[in-house]
Amino acid sequence: MAIPDVVVTRKAEIRIERGHPWVFRSDVVKADVEPGAVVRVLGPKQRPLGFAFFSSRSEIRLRIIERGPTLDEGFLKQRLAAAVDWRRLVAPDAEAVRLVHGEGDGLPSLIVDRYRDHLVVQTLSQATERLKSEIVLGLVELLHPAGILERNDPRVRELEGLERRVGLLHGEVPEQVEVREDDLVFAADLWKGQKTGLFLDQRENHRMARAYARGRVLDGFTYNGGFALHAARQASEVLAVDASADAVARTRDNAARNGLSNVTAREANVFDLLKQLDRDHERFDTVILDPPAFAKSKGAVEKARRGYKEINLRGLKILNRGGCLVTCSCSYHVHETDLEAILAGAAADACATVTVVEKRRQARDHPIVLGVPETYYLKCFVLRRLA
Repeated sequence: MAIPDVVVTRKAEIRIERGHPWVFRSDVVKADVEPGAVVRVLGPKQRPLGFAFFSSRSEIRLRIIERGPTLDEGFLKQRLAAAVDWRRLVAPDAEAVRLVHGEGDGLPSLIVDRYRDHLVVQTLSQATERLKSEIVLGLVELLHPAGILERNDPRVRELEGLERRVGLLHGEVPEQVEVREDDLVFAADLWKGQKTGLFLDQRENHRMARAYARGRVLDGFTYNGGFALHAARQASEVLAVDASADAVARTRDNAARNGLSNVTAREANVFDLLKQLDRDHERFDTVILDPPAFAKSKGAVEKARRGYKEINLRGLKILNRGGCLVTCSCSYHVHETDLEAILAGAAADACATVTVVEKRRQARDHPIVLGVPETYYLKCFVLRRLA
């Protein structure tokens, strides 16, 4: 079948040549093609630039899948196989792992997560939605899963003119799957849990936090106890806090599942609790802060800055000398340099002298594309309070 052409501006041509996979609506000159089609991209002088997924609705009109003059007909299966092979290298023993991470695997707007024998798929653009049956077929041939679930409930699908839905695509998928992370077992709710069940991008950071955890630990925004349970293996006691009653219940269940009696899960607003703990002169040897994204758009950045400064200021105030603060941001719009400046301001206001022990990112099964800052969203700092 002939692949239709889309013509873009010189600005978009330069952007593509520099390696960025997105072309926005304002930079598409000519596009008489069907929604979700695979298209050939031409520069303003008709020079072939590559191939892309086309969207008729999103501000991101084109998502580049191949730069160059040709596109292999079997590119989809090839990319899926290459993505799976990479996970076998970087996460060989992981029972819960991201197998396909959009642009990081050359398959923009496609997410595939594995929970033991079950897969969860997200097709987040018109193109991957259109290719969904081929994607499922490729995954079945490659991995022979017991079941494949679509978690197509993110709001971003509405920007593509797609309905939000959750449903079975292949085999059977139970409501809950138990997965092992190192020497811990977590229950993942694949049908209704946040993201696709667990925060897989923090898996490697969970292990890191365990190495620094000691004494009395506070885990803010605990969700299902990912950081808390790892810390509990090393610490004397862990206070895990979340504003969600469901999250607190999950943390308690996971702690009991692993026989961890030194974990206390509490339902509370973390901002308010940090202030109260400081007023009550409560102190901790390790503080872990992993809040949800405070800035989901550029317009929310200033408010997010204030939020990140507030929680880290309060976290440092209740941190004992010699203790570690593990603090994260999953707001893409708050960049690493911004977060470091925020942390420096929080330390100054807390009258704390701190050192930077580590700077970390999302787990390696969530690849970051060099030159594409949008793919680097999760930042994690480990700080040590000296005074």
